[in-house]
Amino acid sequence: MVANDPKEEGDRRPPRRLVDGILLLDKPAGLSSNRALQKVKGLLRARKAGHTGSLDPLASGMLPICFGRGTRLSAFLLDANKEYVARATLGARTTTGDAEGEIIETLPLPELDSIRVLKTLDRFSGRIEQVPPMYSALKHKGRRLYQLARQGVEVPRLPRQVTIFEIELTDLGAGHLDLRVVSSKGTYIRTLVEDICRDLGTVGHVSMLRRCTVGDLPVEEMVTFDELEDLAAVGQSELDSRVLPLDTIVAHMPSVALTGEGVRDIAHGRVTVFPGLDLSGQLRLYDQVGRFIGIGEAQAADQIAPVKVFHPANG
Repeated sequence: MVANDPKEEGDRRPPRRLVDGILLLDKPAGLSSNRALQKVKGLLRARKAGHTGSLDPLASGMLPICFGRGTRLSAFLLDANKEYVARATLGARTTTGDAEGEIIETLPLPELDSIRVLKTLDRFSGRIEQVPPMYSALKHKGRRLYQLARQGVEVPRLPRQVTIFEIELTDLGAGHLDLRVVSSKGTYIRTLVEDICRDLGTVGHVSMLRRCTVGDLPVEEMVTFDELEDLAAVGQSELDSRVLPLDTIVAHMPSVALTGEGVRDIAHGRVTVFPGLDLSGQLRLYDQVGRFIGIGEAQAADQIAPVKVFHPANG
């Protein structure tokens, strides 16, 4: 959905618009997630937007950007699993855990073969503990850890449990490992690479990182800045066509089409009865003509409780 704001008198800038949905940006390396967000927001002249699952400046790949009412659904992406490909450069540890930092430790390269590396990777498969890096957006006494790190301050961090669902060696070269990783939320690939390198008897850092997927979001819908700028040159409607519908964000949930009475119940914040309901957990809710109206929670006795409501009539 797109709607224009009226221009204020004397304001020659294009008006900001109401844009609803999600755009899957293929973020280039070398750009912060916030800068990428602002560039896309400016291209679409969107009034409200936010990204989910920040990517390091060094990293490229899928950065979901939610617009308008989509920002209210962004939390449903936070628990999504993610797939990455990464290159671990061996022999040097950096301040940031990646190639953007300064080298602070070097060790000789060990003699490695695929059998030894695969045995090490096996130890990092499944549920593991990670100590979050200082160069992260986590907070300590109200301040971001990366802000403290830039001042040379290091504070204790408690280990956190994450899950590595898949870890695969895709290449073993002279001084590097190429990995494919599917992990749970909260996983720091930089930390994973550092820990793997230490287990191999050396140190290392991430020299390339790309996020391939976020949950079940459609990879084929990713778009680059160059593509967006080309579309903008053709016309605003072409650019808007890359904004996916709101329900794309929660497409992994089972769906239910409600009756007119059910829609009214949910729209007014009431639990509604849905006879024969054989689903559990959170559901996508639609009205009789297929319009997405929000998220519900399946309860006992064939009931659905509202969680988030987005009926078109409510704006």
